[in-house]
Amino acid sequence: MGATGSMKHFRVVFEPDGKEISTHQGATLVEAAGQAGIVLNTSCGGRGTCGKCVVRLGPSGREVLACQHTVQGNVTVTVPASSRFYTHKILEHGLDRTAGLQRTTVEKYRSLAGPTDIYGLAVDIGTTTVVAKLIDLANGECVATRAMLNPQTRFGDDVVSRISYAESQAGLERLHAIIVDGINELIRGLCEAVRIDPNAIYEASVVGNTTMNHIFLGFPVAQLGQAPYQAHSTNAHDVSPGSLGLTMNPAGNVHTAENIAGFVGADTTAVALAVDIGSTTQMTLVVDIGTNGELVLGMGERLYAASCAAGPALEGARIRCGSRAVDGAIEVVIIDNDDITIDVIGGGKPLSICGSGLIDAVAVLLELGVVETSGRFADIEETRSKCSAAVASRRIEVEGQPAFCLARDLQTFEPAVVLTQRDIREFQLAKGAIQAGIRLLLAKMGIDAGGLERVLLAGAFGNYIRPASAVRVGLLPNVPLERIHFVGNAAASGAQMLLLSDECRATAAALTREIQYVEIANEKAFNEVFAESMLLCP
Repeated sequence: MGATGSMKHFRVVFEPDGKEISTHQGATLVEAAGQAGIVLNTSCGGRGTCGKCVVRLGPSGREVLACQHTVQGNVTVTVPASSRFYTHKILEHGLDRTAGLQRTTVEKYRSLAGPTDIYGLAVDIGTTTVVAKLIDLANGECVATRAMLNPQTRFGDDVVSRISYAESQAGLERLHAIIVDGINELIRGLCEAVRIDPNAIYEASVVGNTTMNHIFLGFPVAQLGQAPYQAHSTNAHDVSPGSLGLTMNPAGNVHTAENIAGFVGADTTAVALAVDIGSTTQMTLVVDIGTNGELVLGMGERLYAASCAAGPALEGARIRCGSRAVDGAIEVVIIDNDDITIDVIGGGKPLSICGSGLIDAVAVLLELGVVETSGRFADIEETRSKCSAAVASRRIEVEGQPAFCLARDLQTFEPAVVLTQRDIREFQLAKGAIQAGIRLLLAKMGIDAGGLERVLLAGAFGNYIRPASAVRVGLLPNVPLERIHFVGNAAASGAQMLLLSDECRATAAALTREIQYVEIANEKAFNEVFAESMLLCP
């Protein structure tokens, strides 16, 4: 009998769910939990570095990381709420600039489809989320929208983790298959919602950052993980659905827009198209804040783009109580009389803090004087001398670190969600990278923040942050708040425009030729500007 046939299997019981599965010896507890339908928080892609998947082994209650602990016998595992991955808050909608477009795509399929309706698919593959829109190609209207967590997230939150996994051909093929399966799941949901056959979908427009674009197309990505971070291809591509494995009309076409550079992809091209930055006469900064913050600055034919390696702190990784925007995450922190008030996604008890809440919290701590501009916590006595008793009671120590308690357990009154000194430092690194990128692009353009007439916040993260807090901590330029505008999921909006119109595809191609990519880390002033940008001030 071969090795596979002789492999031992053991019983794993998950509490408090009461779910029992049988899995093979050597499986990680993350894999076993997946078999039981329990999704654990694996922000680091199972490398054991984020510490978010802690579970307890019974009856001893010993705590282990589920991604590192393997099954070696029958075991009962208790999964705390803090280690679970809950419903993700996903932004589906953005700008609508389809009115007046010449809808040329539909004409390609008239002879094939006959009198039946002809549909298209616009997809934005984000590192964290995937959004798909079903479009009636005849009138350009979106008839249904679906979104999901990117199923690749179990291999890591950021593109670097995905690149690392996809360095081997087997890894690349697996990630490709996983994203295609995810999009096919969205297609099924869209088609069921409007009661059509997937064969009625003839054209798809798919955008994403360069890594997501390459994995979707099956292109190698290893070169994106090492200097000079070159894309395998920056061209637009038109390929058959069958070659990718997409469930749509086999006679149709899948279009992917141009990438701009190794870390500025087709999603940024789509955003630039959607906000019409190539035609505006107003000096515009577009900011898509995320693990890799993308920036586009300019107007007309003078355009610069850059990527900022902000890291995953703003999406909850490397923050002690951090999480994505999931149920139980604190998303708003404000000063309320002599204390602070929080808002929690889903309205339940606070379990963690997401990026928008983190920005608010740091802004509030600065305002209260609990945290200094340098990022250092004021000591407990100093906090007591200048803050209310309610605020001072929140200034605590956690494992020898200065910390601030944002929420307590209502039963035990023990701290439930805290921000530590290390968390503030992680936030400063992320914020510093983005602010440095903005400052260096402004310098390239020969202007300062006062020269910005519009600051456009794109993407899910940007749509949920409070501009006043973002300006207070220096994440966004110090401009009047009325100049800051939300544009929602502009990448999905751009994908829809690319789906409908050959003219839009030509405009996108022209934009990518006009946009000058700036490698921020190679700028002479980078180290000095980055160090200055670590300070928590506008």
